[in-house]
Amino acid sequence: MPAEEDLAVQTELLEGVSRSFAFTNPQLPESLRNAAGNAYLLCRIADTIEDDPGIAYAHKKEFSERLTAMVGDSEDPQTFASDLGAILSPQSRARDCELVARAPLVMRINRALPQAQRHALARCVGIMSSGMTGFQAKRGLGGLADIRQMERYCYFVAGVVGEMLTELFCDYSPRIAARREKLMPLAIAYGQGLQMTNILKDIWEDRRRGVCWLPRDVFLAAGVELERLPDEHGKPGFAIALRQLLGIAREQLESAVAYIKLMPAGETGIRRYCLWAVGMAVLSLRRIHANPHFSSEKEVRITRAQVRGVIASTSACASFNPALSLLFAWLNRGLPSGS
Repeated sequence: MPAEEDLAVQTELLEGVSRSFAFTNPQLPESLRNAAGNAYLLCRIADTIEDDPGIAYAHKKEFSERLTAMVGDSEDPQTFASDLGAILSPQSRARDCELVARAPLVMRINRALPQAQRHALARCVGIMSSGMTGFQAKRGLGGLADIRQMERYCYFVAGVVGEMLTELFCDYSPRIAARREKLMPLAIAYGQGLQMTNILKDIWEDRRRGVCWLPRDVFLAAGVELERLPDEHGKPGFAIALRQLLGIAREQLESAVAYIKLMPAGETGIRRYCLWAVGMAVLSLRRIHANPHFSSEKEVRITRAQVRGVIASTSACASFNPALSLLFAWLNRGLPSGS
């Protein structure tokens, strides 16, 4: 087991980079909690490399490969941390810079995890890093070519995380492992649905970083050129295109609920861990649907009261699949369908 003092620092790092994940992660059983928290920090380092606007593409590719090597034990964590920290730009958040500096501690915890958990994390980081690097060459304000490219991007950023969590859950519980074949396809939708929601609510924040992950084909069909945003986002076609993407995201989140319902009813911690994120994503879709011409993430951010409400309602229904079906049918009311 990882040292208690190291795990305490890991908890502090999680609280620094993501209060929502730090709040959700303790719902998991302890053996899963340590691995999931470690995975989040490693993936956050991958995100830091991708998001930093001051790092050239060649260096992004280099450090993504070195991150994969570090998790595979063929790169020294201290050397990695020092080299990456030296080229991070002032635009990177202080908390993310601190996380990079603490990469040796993150890896010390990683190396103390059971081998099956380490394998799941290494696979996830490797696929995520190489996939995101491939999309770095396509980044720009013109968006991605089509909806398939957007879904592919969502897989590399989050679908693979769904697969990793499922591997961790299966290793933890033979009852979950017996359902692995049914869980895996839904696990991808679970991750992709959450990421697609993030892309939709972060449209304008992403553009300020010089990037757009929306599909050009969907918007061109509605008469909107992504390169000309925000000038065109007041057009009716923008809301039409956004509505189509909301429908796809809704379908993926419905698959996420089906994924959660396959978990044994007694695993309420795992169910809550997944349900809270999905419930908040659905509320975000509702906010975007109500205000499709928003110009800042703050305008569609769910309120603290809504967060408390979704935590209370999903927790109350966590063990009962019929209740979960009714709850999410109610939460999804009025949202466009994916067809």
